[in-house]
Amino acid sequence: MTQHTEVSENPTNGVASTAVAVRDAKDPDRSIAAFSSQGNFEAAQRMAKALSSSSLVPKDYQGNLPNTLIAMELASRVGASVFMVMQNLDIIHGRPSWRSQFLIATVNACGRFTPIRYDFQGDPGDKDWGCRAVAKDRETGEECVGPLVTMEMASAEGWATKNGSKWKTLPELMLCYRAATFWTRIYAPELSMGMHTADEVEDAGMHPGPSAQADDLGSALQEVVQNAKVVEAEVETGELASDELLDSLGELMEKARAADVMTMDLEEQVQAALQTTTKADVTEVKKALSKALLEAEGGQGDMLDGED
Repeated sequence: MTQHTEVSENPTNGVASTAVAVRDAKDPDRSIAAFSSQGNFEAAQRMAKALSSSSLVPKDYQGNLPNTLIAMELASRVGASVFMVMQNLDIIHGRPSWRSQFLIATVNACGRFTPIRYDFQGDPGDKDWGCRAVAKDRETGEECVGPLVTMEMASAEGWATKNGSKWKTLPELMLCYRAATFWTRIYAPELSMGMHTADEVEDAGMHPGPSAQADDLGSALQEVVQNAKVVEAEVETGELASDELLDSLGELMEKARAADVMTMDLEEQVQAALQTTTKADVTEVKKALSKALLEAEGGQGDMLDGED
């Protein structure tokens, strides 16, 4: 028996999906590529500090600047929201792993393929009951057919025999997830970036050990720490604006908006200064804001010192 089904948001079909904001990786509005340049790293560090301070992000990222920067880098590569990457990237046995729902949503939203569908064969309960993921290449019209995943395979690999295995309680869902994972590994490996899904790692009982993925992550972490020290040194030597200077700029911006003196030109200057975060740029825009406020008040009031 052959059955055709799909992962959707309809709760009646027994398969759940995750809404994920995914954009084209060439979109200029995507997340910043933290490690592409020193300038991008400095801007990314500021963003990462704000993100890691939020109680809404998973605990693996709270107060953890290196992990947050890596999540930002991954988000820029797959064209997804940084927050959604954080929510859907699990650390299992020390390994970063995508959640299957996120991987499926990323493929469906990338625009290169039609949404993934699932062809079932056999009868539920039989060892040959299984499914394969299928989709079409939008450019060529070629049908992309993934490997067949069956309950016999799940038993032979040991996925269905582990204590607490979801293969025992949710076999249809797990067949869809594993079929989609295999399909992505064959037809769109750049979206998974060689990383396993969380359910694969749990099923295989993977533990930390030498691997290309672990080595890559370790190198990335070392680079983050090294660059963080460089940026800290630059702050100490006065090349980058201090947090106090940035805070005082924020206060001036609020006063300027309240006084209705924040022109388009001033807005552009402020945004440019926040991008570079250098002391010279921030100080210069503070002076411009102070001057605008003084002129609005008829020259009365104290001009804030721009040399914080």
